Amino acid sequence: MKRLKLLALAAGLLAANLAHASLKVVACEPEWGALVQELAGPRASLYTATTALQDVHHIQARPSLIAAVRTADLLVCTGAELETGWLPVLQRQSGNAAVQVGQPGYFEAASTVRMLEVPTKADRADGDVHAAGNPHIQTDPRNIARVATALSQRLSQLDPAGSPDYARRLADFSTRWQAAIQRWEAAAAPLRGLPIVVQHKAFPYLQDWLGLREVATLEPKPGIEPGSGHLATLIERQQQNPARMVLRAAYNDGRAAEWFASRAKIPVVVLPFTVGGNERAKDLFSLFDETLAQLLKAAR
Repeated sequence: MKRLKLLALAAGLLAANLAHASLKVVACEPEWGALVQELAGPRASLYTATTALQDVHHIQARPSLIAAVRTADLLVCTGAELETGWLPVLQRQSGNAAVQVGQPGYFEAASTVRMLEVPTKADRADGDVHAAGNPHIQTDPRNIARVATALSQRLSQLDPAGSPDYARRLADFSTRWQAAIQRWEAAAAPLRGLPIVVQHKAFPYLQDWLGLREVATLEPKPGIEPGSGHLATLIERQQQNPARMVLRAAYNDGRAAEWFASRAKIPVVVLPFTVGGNERAKDLFSLFDETLAQLLKAAR
């Protein structure tokens, strides 16, 4: 009976929070959902479309996603073609004019940061290449800070009555975030210049931030699984230009990374990549705490 009362109380509090929410927000990825929670708090009800253990390039436009977008006031996505295989379907089938591209209810995080790995030509023969640049911007906390400023302004635009709350929350988040960046950068000093192999081209922003040096990629082309011949060639290259670790995201199939690492006799580092990538990466702060902890442990 006591448990039922507690569940009823929790349900009541949730309903009360949703009733007081001024904006309905759909986040395409967990990192942007976590950022919305930091910046909007109870002023926004939040639906996150994907999880950290899904490949965001390949998501089904499920009826539940379409229904969430249909009633959304704000759609927060990475952009840079990351969601190109499913987001346009959601926008079209939802029939929600407010969250279409070019409208205030559609926010692209990638438009607020400096993009890396922008190709000189976009050719599908080169694999899963994004014309606007590499979309995995969330692995650099400096990018999170830039997105936060722009997203807070958009929240205020859509909900003017909440502008003081959004400004206060942004200031609080920014103070805590900049202190955390300083702490992370001090801890990460031993990683600068460290040679790494990556499974997928998922970490250029992390590498740019920490000064990691990528010496090989297991995928012969972005999004193309490596064959035995390619992996054997990389093992030969490892002997001349050795890496210290292999990085992969939590959602990646780990077989190629494990095969390479076992023969190269180096560790595989499975990074959470986004909020929820493992049980310790519960929010944006613990995401980077965990990322640094995993890298430093492997570098010892």
